[in-house]
Amino acid sequence: MTQAIAYLAFDGTCADAMRFYEKVLDAKLEVLMSGADSPMADQMPKEFAHRIIHARLALRGGGTLYAGDAPAHVPYEGIKGVSIALDFDTVAEAQRVFAELSAGGQVTMPMQPAFWAKAWGMLVDKYGTPWIVNGEMLPF
Repeated sequence: MTQAIAYLAFDGTCADAMRFYEKVLDAKLEVLMSGADSPMADQMPKEFAHRIIHARLALRGGGTLYAGDAPAHVPYEGIKGVSIALDFDTVAEAQRVFAELSAGGQVTMPMQPAFWAKAWGMLVDKYGTPWIVNGEMLPF
């Protein structure tokens, strides 16, 4: 079965971001590989060796997020035109995650009721990742 997996890009903050997401989302960080730890370490410029070339975060329920730092010599423009959507079984869990993800970031739509969920909201976290958080989905 084909799975769509978001691959987040960062500008040197990938390790911090993925550890933060692991904690907030009660997930498991399965891979956090720097250039220095990779099979191509001897080909990696020393000034880039600390950057993360691949991270994999296993989410509860079977979802996955991948991530890495953009190559240091490539201009980084941030994450644009996409949000990572999270659906939670309860409003309470959605509100907890929303509050933790938004700390130090920017709420773009406060948590509120919608026709598709008892609560939803939008934010950009302190690492620049846009999120949509849904709590208790409704049939429509």
